[in-house]
Amino acid sequence: MPDRIDADIEALLRFYADAGYSDALDDEPHDRFAESAKRVMPRGDTPAAAPSSRPSAPKAAPVPAAPIAAAPLSQPTIPAEAQAARARELARSAASLEELRGLLDSFDGCNLKFTAKQMVFSDGNPEAPIMFIGEAPGRDEDLEGRPFVGRSGQLLDRMLAAIGLDRDSAYIANVIPWRPPGNRDPSPLETEICRPFIERQIELAAPKVLVTLGNPSAKVILQAKEGIMRIRGSWKVHQTPGGMEIPAMPTLHPAYLLRNPAHKKLAWRDFLEIKARLKSA
Repeated sequence: MPDRIDADIEALLRFYADAGYSDALDDEPHDRFAESAKRVMPRGDTPAAAPSSRPSAPKAAPVPAAPIAAAPLSQPTIPAEAQAARARELARSAASLEELRGLLDSFDGCNLKFTAKQMVFSDGNPEAPIMFIGEAPGRDEDLEGRPFVGRSGQLLDRMLAAIGLDRDSAYIANVIPWRPPGNRDPSPLETEICRPFIERQIELAAPKVLVTLGNPSAKVILQAKEGIMRIRGSWKVHQTPGGMEIPAMPTLHPAYLLRNPAHKKLAWRDFLEIKARLKSA
C-alpha cells in the first residue's frame, strides 16, 4: 500500500509540473474566506463580545455605516476590445521583424504580458523557407524567452532532423507571445488581440511553407472549423493581410505526441509531405 501511495503522489506532482506549477504559494495554509470577510466588514464593526452578567445601559439606535468598497485586485483588468484594433494598427505599421518585435515588446494591451516573465517572440532563421507556429509558450519557454525549448521542443527538434532541418533552417513562433498563467488556454479576447502580430510576423518572414502545430494554431492561422485530427495532413492556404498566399500544413503538436505516442506515425506522414513540398517550392 505505501508503494501505491508514493506512486500516486509522484503522478500528482508530475501532473502539476507538466501544468506549469513549480512553487508553492506559501508554506502555511490560509483561510481565504475569513480574510475576504474581513476586507468587506463595515468600518467600526468588531466581532461579537462575550455575554456579560452586568446590565448594560440602553444604546441609541445604530447608524448604518457605509460599506467599504472591495480592494482592487492586484492583477490588471481584462483589456477592452479596442485593444484588438490598436494591435491591428501597430502590427500594420511594422516594416521589419525587428520593428515588430519592438512594438510587441512595448505593447501593454494584453493581460498575459503582466503575468509572464518575458515575451517569447521567435527562434530559428527568419529567412528560412519554412515557418512553424504553435499556440503559446510554456514554463520553459517563458524562462528562456524562446519557443519550443522544453520536452515538446526537443521532440520538434528530432522531427525537424528527420526531414533534414534544424533551427538554422526553420523559423519558429507562437500565436501568443506570452505564457498564460498555469499554462491555461488563452481566452478568445487574448487570442484576438495577439492575432494581428502573428499574422504580420508571417507576412514579414514570407516563408514558402507554413506549418501550424496543434488545433489552436490551425484555428487562428487557417480559420479551421474542424478539429486537427480531421484536417491534419491536408494542404491549406494562409492568406496574409496583404494578400500573400502561403501553402500551409496543419499537423499535430509535439506536446500532444508526447501524450499520444501512437500518433507519431501520423505526424511523420505530414512531415514527409512537408519535405516534398519544400523540394518543389
